[in-house]
Amino acid sequence: MSSRKLHSDDYNQECSVLAQYLLGKILVRKLENGKILKGMIVETEAYLGGDDKASHSYNGKVTERNKPMYAAPGTSYVYAIYGMYYCINISAQGAGAAVLLRALKPLENLEEMRSNRITNKNNPKTLKEVDLCNGPSKLCISFNITKELNNIFMPESDILWVEEPHLSDWTPIIKTTRIGIEKCGAEWAAQKLRYYVFKCPYVSKRDKKSEKDFTILQDPDASL
Repeated sequence: MSSRKLHSDDYNQECSVLAQYLLGKILVRKLENGKILKGMIVETEAYLGGDDKASHSYNGKVTERNKPMYAAPGTSYVYAIYGMYYCINISAQGAGAAVLLRALKPLENLEEMRSNRITNKNNPKTLKEVDLCNGPSKLCISFNITKELNNIFMPESDILWVEEPHLSDWTPIIKTTRIGIEKCGAEWAAQKLRYYVFKCPYVSKRDKKSEKDFTILQDPDASL
């Protein structure tokens, strides 16, 4: 059974809406050896552009690096951090807006992902499933996502795309603050623009307070 690949209209949503919409969808990567890697998106962050001081496109800034953030919704934006790792974003509706993929639940070809994550071939460390893609750079290493996959229009790509899951059950979403942006000022650091699947063990960092508050909101008796 094949799943429907997301098309351009699916990505043409306001950034924070798209960030939540992508949760539960499947990231697919076709390697040069023909193997297919799949992982369920379980954590995202929205970077709104414009006034968002944490965004690479803050205040309308345009550079060679961030041009994909201004491309058609559904365009990959892959950039390097610390000179050796990568992060992948997907452009959204609005100038300079993009969604960062923070974590995946590995689904298909996990051994290939483990192989991609091994840094010392002579002393391979067996990574637990939950540790393969629980961070933006980890998922890029596991899926062999590098600068070569920057500025790809994913709805038309045959090497990197997002598709619908076979079963689409509703899952509660936790809304919390983004990670590592404290230097961008208190106002934007406090914005709840990180989203993840409730109680999911595959996310990079769970917010236990937000989870507790969500539980109480759903069931007031849970606080007793």
